[in-house]
Formats: sequence, structure tokens, C-alpha cells
Amino acid sequence: MDSTLVIMLLEGTRDTLYMTLVATLFGYVIGLPLGVILTITDVDGITPNAVIYKILDVIVNLLRSITFLILLILVIPLTRFLVGKSYGSTATIVPLVIAAAPFIARVVESSLKEVDKGVIEAATSMGAGTWTIITKVLLAEAKTSLLVGVTIVLGTILGYSAMAGAVGGGGLGDIAIRYGYYRYQTDIMVVTIVILVILVQVLQGIGMMISKKLDHRRV
Repeated sequence: MDSTLVIMLLEGTRDTLYMTLVATLFGYVIGLPLGVILTITDVDGITPNAVIYKILDVIVNLLRSITFLILLILVIPLTRFLVGKSYGSTATIVPLVIAAAPFIARVVESSLKEVDKGVIEAATSMGAGTWTIITKVLLAEAKTSLLVGVTIVLGTILGYSAMAGAVGGGGLGDIAIRYGYYRYQTDIMVVTIVILVILVQVLQGIGMMISKKLDHRRV
């Protein structure tokens, strides 16, 4: 493998990590509050509101039902407006965030609903307000589960970023398509797949290690 190819793979790995981490960050900026609202407005939440829950539930389900490749094409006008172009790693972050946010919302909702209702009831009986229950009880008690959710989200978004290579999204997916598919260079295809698998394992390993440490602190 020559130096040019090595440099290309390193740059592809860098771009893939860039897309994955930035999209995950912005995805949580949107998805975390959305997941909290879904949790507290549900029928058994601390502030039930059927209208708000139903509206958000429909929006989340609708966005999650759209295949990522189709979403990439649908949001091209928005991507061009925000970034100035519809191709490349930075442009791919826009559809990645849109795809990640509803997925993150469901992951967060699932984690928060695992919190023991007795703890919530105890906080309520002591006069804790909604914001206090959210920050001091729900998020605090679910932190281990939330961190495990982050590892799942990272793996999913990493896969989405690779799929974006089919439409010039940059990163390892783009390299795999351009060289492995169009030029029939199977060796490059295999190398990109191996790198993607390693990245997923490393990110998930780090996430699980952190979550276990936090879990021990709770004990």
C-alpha cells in the first residue's frame, strides 16, 4: 500500500470521525431535550400533556421512518442554505443531525423511563419542582443508561456517515464507493470496512468503560 493511499485513508478516517462526533454532539443538543419532553409529557410522566406528547411522538416517528439515503436527498436545499454546498463531510453533518436527533430522543426517553418511579415520587413529595426532578433525579439516576445510549448512537451515526459516501458525503464511505465499487479495488473496500469496524469497537469500548466507572460510583 503506497503512501498516497495511506494518507487518503487517514484523511477519510479523520473526516468520518469529524462527521460522527460533531453530528452526535448537535444531535444531542436537539434530541436530549426532546427525549426529556417526551418522558415528562407521557401519560405516566411528571407533567402529562397528551397534545404535546402526541405531536412530538408523530414527528419523531415520521423522521425515524425515512431512510437515511432518502433523507440526504430531501434536505439538500437546507444543506446548501446552511453550508453552501450539498457534498463533503461538513455538508453531511446536516442530514446526520436530522437523522440522529429523533433516534437520540427515543434512546433518551427509554433511559429516563427506567428510573425508579419511587425515587421520582419521593422527590415530588419533598416539594421538588419539575426542573429539579429532571436534572437531579431523572438525568442523574439514568446517567449510566444514557452513556450506554451514547455508544449506540455513535455506532449508528458512524454507519450513516459511511452510507453518505454514496452521494459524495466524504469520509471512509466515499473512499469505499469511489475505489472499492466504481474502480473494483476490493482491497481498498476491505480496508475501509476494517477501519469502520475498528472505529465502532473503539468508540463503544470507551463509552462502556466510562459508563461502568460511573455505575461503580453509584454503588
